[in-house]
Amino acid sequence: MDQNNTTVSTTRRGFLKKFGVTLGTLGVVSALGVVSSCNTADPNKKFRFLNAEGEWVEVDITKMDVHLTELQKRGREGIPGKKFVMVIDLAKCQNARQCMAACQTAHHLKPEQHHINVLRMENDDLTGHYFMPKPCQHCDNPPCTKVCPVDATFQRQDGIVLIDNERCIGCRFCIAACPYSARIFNWTEPKPFEEDIDRIYDVELNVPQKKGTISKCLFSADRLRIGKLPYCVSACPNGVYWFGDANEDVVTNGTSKESTRLSTLLEEKGAYTLLPELGTKPSVYYLPPRDRLIKYNYDGKNYLGEDEPDNPHHG
Repeated sequence: MDQNNTTVSTTRRGFLKKFGVTLGTLGVVSALGVVSSCNTADPNKKFRFLNAEGEWVEVDITKMDVHLTELQKRGREGIPGKKFVMVIDLAKCQNARQCMAACQTAHHLKPEQHHINVLRMENDDLTGHYFMPKPCQHCDNPPCTKVCPVDATFQRQDGIVLIDNERCIGCRFCIAACPYSARIFNWTEPKPFEEDIDRIYDVELNVPQKKGTISKCLFSADRLRIGKLPYCVSACPNGVYWFGDANEDVVTNGTSKESTRLSTLLEEKGAYTLLPELGTKPSVYYLPPRDRLIKYNYDGKNYLGEDEPDNPHHG
């Protein structure tokens, strides 16, 4: 068998079994390779890419298993009439990280894995720092879905971008395409959970997790299905998160349960999105860290603890 041009004509599991390639070894090709390889409009399309061992692997997309469970079908359709959005108030984030813990628990992630990360941000030594939670941006024009060769990652009618790990082959093109670094790769076997044994895969919860596939923030699609706020929004003790429906122009704060008009909140607070110049059109908005709870007191010392010269901005 020619290892430089291996043809795969079975399902994802058959692909692994037949060729002895673990999904954890699948590599990422150049951006040009992504563009040239991911056009799946051709009914006879065969997708070719390099694995981590430098070998060419070819997947016959037309022969992949396309039978979806009811949970997969429901997850792809989304909730009719909705357009979900999140607003993050940077002035209120105190790095409690309870949003991260709630998300990890819900999605059965390992301690080193996260769908949402809280970053410490500093614009200048004299302006102090603030904290910025960063989930998937659930873009209206998502580049990640465009490069997936097997339709494993997709955007549904309510704007949420999900991943179907029953279809994911682990090529990681979506990771390369995402400008927000919002996706993670399951390099190893997932953390064992007794309740996941024989559990039917739920694309809205992305559980059970699977080795060799992609995982990311889901806007807690399973919670939205039953009319509840996302895990991260409900867990935050400081009122950082607002969540709601842009079509109704209403968002609700996860801590106070107060509701307000989305348009008014964005306009009055000077909201912005990340990397707007890319045209991805995120569904996550940020309110600037004005009057933030984390205060910065300049003490005349730099970050090495050494005395600095007199500074006219002191005080």
